[in-house]
Amino acid sequence: MMSTEKVTHFIKQRAAELGFSHCGISQARRLDEEAPRLEGWLRQQHHGRMAYMENHFEKRLDPRLLVEGARSVISLLFNYFPGNQVNYTSPLKVSSYAYGIDYHKVIKDRLFQLAAEIQANAGDINYRVFTDSAPVLDRAWAVNAGLGWIGKNTLMITRKQGSFFFIAEIITNLELNYDIPFGGNYCGDCTRCIDACPTQAIVGPRQLDASRCISYLTIELKDEIPAEFHGKTESWIFGCDICQQVCPWNRFSIAHGHAEFLPQENWTQWSVKQWTELEKPAFKAIFGKSAITRAGFKKLKNNINFAV
Repeated sequence: MMSTEKVTHFIKQRAAELGFSHCGISQARRLDEEAPRLEGWLRQQHHGRMAYMENHFEKRLDPRLLVEGARSVISLLFNYFPGNQVNYTSPLKVSSYAYGIDYHKVIKDRLFQLAAEIQANAGDINYRVFTDSAPVLDRAWAVNAGLGWIGKNTLMITRKQGSFFFIAEIITNLELNYDIPFGGNYCGDCTRCIDACPTQAIVGPRQLDASRCISYLTIELKDEIPAEFHGKTESWIFGCDICQQVCPWNRFSIAHGHAEFLPQENWTQWSVKQWTELEKPAFKAIFGKSAITRAGFKKLKNNINFAV
């Protein structure tokens, strides 16, 4: 079997070959520094009606409660920046992360492949893979793995390619060589994300009131969008990219090379009329493999009506 050093090198090399843009590894531990921040966020009700965020408080902080004997957290970033590959002309807007096939499936397939290859080289190991689907503080672990910092918009930012990334993890009982946590914060005095948010969801540096975030309002909130946000959602009907679009670090973003993340139909050029006339059978046929199904047909139609 490979040595710890060789397995660590193998993981990073294979991650890159499987399409992950960044890979870093940190030692599994309780994130004591995140506990008061998470507790305060919940106490202020900034999670809105996402009641599930109140569950598994300790598991969110300590990966050893998710994977027995966990020693390492392998953090991976997967680029979804479309660049000029997509001609989006529709007046109603969808977040770029939902242009193609649901990222959960695309990334998890690669995670399982990477984990299986690690096991083949390191022997029988205990592990679980995660991508935005379990009580894991993805951004905090990415920072611990040296990949970047958490910006004022609460997103993970890298110096080389900005923030248009999905974050994923493999948590394992395998001991590896660990990267140095990212020690800087390169937002400086910039407040572009805070100033640009039309619903004033970013209530301070690294402080998001999710109950005011357009992504929450158009996806997580299953009820109709409150009337106070009329004229403030800027025609977004699923998610929102504003705080990323204005971030200076995203001038370094590089277009992804993943065909799965490109639109399979021409809905990116739909008129308002075409959106408003969308019916459930067509919704299932066109968006059945997309993350847009997370909102569901009824919610999407409500968002469309709210936007127009």
